[in-house]
Amino acid sequence: MTDTEWAAIRPLLPVPAWLQGRGPQPEGYGHRQLLDAVRYLVASGISWRAMPADFPDWGRVYAFFRRWREHGLITEFHDRLRARVREREGREAEPTAGIIDAQSVRAAATVPASSRGYDGGRKVPGRKRHIVTDTLGLLLVVAVTAANIGDRDAAADLLMRLRRLHRDITLVRADGGYTGSLVDWCRQKLALTSEIVKRTDDMEGFVVLPRRWVAERTFAWLMHSRRLARDYQAGFLGRGEAVVGLRSVFVR
Repeated sequence: MTDTEWAAIRPLLPVPAWLQGRGPQPEGYGHRQLLDAVRYLVASGISWRAMPADFPDWGRVYAFFRRWREHGLITEFHDRLRARVREREGREAEPTAGIIDAQSVRAAATVPASSRGYDGGRKVPGRKRHIVTDTLGLLLVVAVTAANIGDRDAAADLLMRLRRLHRDITLVRADGGYTGSLVDWCRQKLALTSEIVKRTDDMEGFVVLPRRWVAERTFAWLMHSRRLARDYQAGFLGRGEAVVGLRSVFVR
């Protein structure tokens, strides 16, 4: 991180326990070093054990990341950064509209067959990322499923989490894959208006559709990171790795 980035990020980080007069002895490494190491891993696509010697020992970096993830601190840090970006752009900290979309990504050999599938529409074997972004393209909620899970099937849980975490959201824009009973269900159960943005019959080739392009750009941001260009996670599927969210804010 540059000094300017660190000056913006430092106040958003949790205060170490030893500075509050509790907990164990002071940590051996600073938060700036550990965050730099995590960002390097995501951008370069290396494994944890391949962490260069310039950074803290890989085991310390992974323990730091895992501890923050398990306590929800990575998500909280991401949400605070997102609010700062929105306010800098002249928006309210909490969004009122979102865009939902999905992307199928090939899985590495480390991913067990029991947790991946085949997306027949996109012809991609692996997993699928389901996201809801705000109108700036910053992530609000994420879920990861096998690639054979349909967009509408995964959308129900994703939108319920969106409603629980972001109470100000009233409108969600989507593509034609989210049509059908999902639209009525959103209105009746979640008090959300689903606006379907479709291609018209006279459109040929690639066409930028209103509002929907925002989520597509977010996927493009994520694919700039080698670790996110292919799914390497061998474990639990569900809300996705926290690094996905952090990467979207740092790239933005």
